[in-house]
Amino acid sequence: MTTSATTRPTGGGPSARYVLAIDQGTTSTRSIVFDQAGRLVAVRQHEHHQFFPQPGWVEHDAAEIWRNLRRLVPATLADAGIVAEQVAAVGIANQRETTVVWNRRTGEPIHRAIVWQDTRTAALMDSLGADPRAVEVVRRCGLPMAAYFSASRLRWLLENVPGARRRAEDGELLFGTMETWLIWNLTGGPDGGVHVTDVTNASRDMLMNIRTLQWDPQLLDFFDIPAAVLPEIRPSLEVYGLCRELVPGAPIAAALGDQQAALFGQTCFDAGDAKCTYGTGSFLLLNTGSELVNSSHGLIPTVAYQLAGEPPTYALEGSIAVTGSLVQWLRDGLGLISSAPEIETLARTVTDNGGCYVVPAFAGLFAPHWRGEARGVIAGLTSYVNKGHLARAVLEATGWQTREVIDAMNADSGLPIRALRVDGGMTANNLLMQFVADILDTPVVRPMMAETVSLGAAYAAGLSVGFWPDLASLRRNWHRAAQWTPSMDAALREREYENWKFAVTRTFGWVRDGSGTRPG
Repeated sequence: MTTSATTRPTGGGPSARYVLAIDQGTTSTRSIVFDQAGRLVAVRQHEHHQFFPQPGWVEHDAAEIWRNLRRLVPATLADAGIVAEQVAAVGIANQRETTVVWNRRTGEPIHRAIVWQDTRTAALMDSLGADPRAVEVVRRCGLPMAAYFSASRLRWLLENVPGARRRAEDGELLFGTMETWLIWNLTGGPDGGVHVTDVTNASRDMLMNIRTLQWDPQLLDFFDIPAAVLPEIRPSLEVYGLCRELVPGAPIAAALGDQQAALFGQTCFDAGDAKCTYGTGSFLLLNTGSELVNSSHGLIPTVAYQLAGEPPTYALEGSIAVTGSLVQWLRDGLGLISSAPEIETLARTVTDNGGCYVVPAFAGLFAPHWRGEARGVIAGLTSYVNKGHLARAVLEATGWQTREVIDAMNADSGLPIRALRVDGGMTANNLLMQFVADILDTPVVRPMMAETVSLGAAYAAGLSVGFWPDLASLRRNWHRAAQWTPSMDAALREREYENWKFAVTRTFGWVRDGSGTRPG
């Protein structure tokens, strides 16, 4: 499916300049043109197929995604009324951890891309986690021993595609996450394409030393990965090369993993700045500045971004598996609502949750618990509870999970979060956003520009080439659309939080066959 939405070009003539953002996501790819005020000028979007060859396996066709982009970009420029020469820079944001391996001579992938949601390597990671060297692996890469990250997927491809390991060792194959694949194709593909990744994506592979920002020989040895297959690690904000396809001559000047791009688009440039993207799942990132904070509370240290020639900026990340998908379950699984926005109306038919708590551990719990064996529960049911209470408990589950991650961040970093900047589809729910503000006891702020992932890629690329002069100019482009301030009684807040935490303990231990143990 292709969709388009345009606004009138704001530059006023052929001399006007723009930035093109490519947002390569899990379900679709988008091409967006932004002007110098950070306003969206034109957007095109195209979904790609989701392949589920076995239970727990999720795959994409990387060649299909590249074909989609070849159609999207020219259409977006035409919608904006501009030509390639008016594109000052191209920035890329991408789904993280999704793994592609392809033939450097033909440009053909050797297998469909293995998506970040895929769990086929869970048993492998459990086995590797029992290796005494795993403690040092975690220290070097900063990540827990989980199938969530790219290294085990790359190893699976090398071991399960006939001849792949030998060809990789001989330099015939290339590995990358989605930004690497797109940059290589945009800059020429088999005819001189640039094979690079940025530090934010590399920090999710389990192969990069999170302190040196280089591929680590000990990590490569542990995962049995040949160095010849790896891209060069580069800063997030740097000109990687010039486009030879789609936007000839335009510099590709930035790449960021999607959640880091959202942090950048929210202009969270100072230590203590935090954002949460509320989608199918939710991802909360806290800027920790130049300090790499090792978490002892279930969070993931990651690279937030790196400007060319400067030290990296780090972040702590808390990944929540089920938020928007819980609302979808209420709609599709239970049939209590016919559309996602109806949940707010239903939840407002009551004044509280009626003593009911929903813990959506549909496939385990992510941050800060990392309990793969957990399964969801509805706790506190009585005959008093009706569908309005259940709807309210579903919304509150997202708020309580946010609170758990914020508490972990405060404990790990010592950086008080002054306000939480939010984006994503669930932020349209005013009842939920007020609840988040109430249980965090912190203001929650939504920006005017909802497309924060794409905007972050555009900002980073424009900053690289001087389209925007500095970070301060980007902050001036940020405008508040809505703010929710806390108003809940403190005693009620803490009493309800204790009830939630007790409900969480009821989810533990449901899977008893030895699978789903805590990563790391």
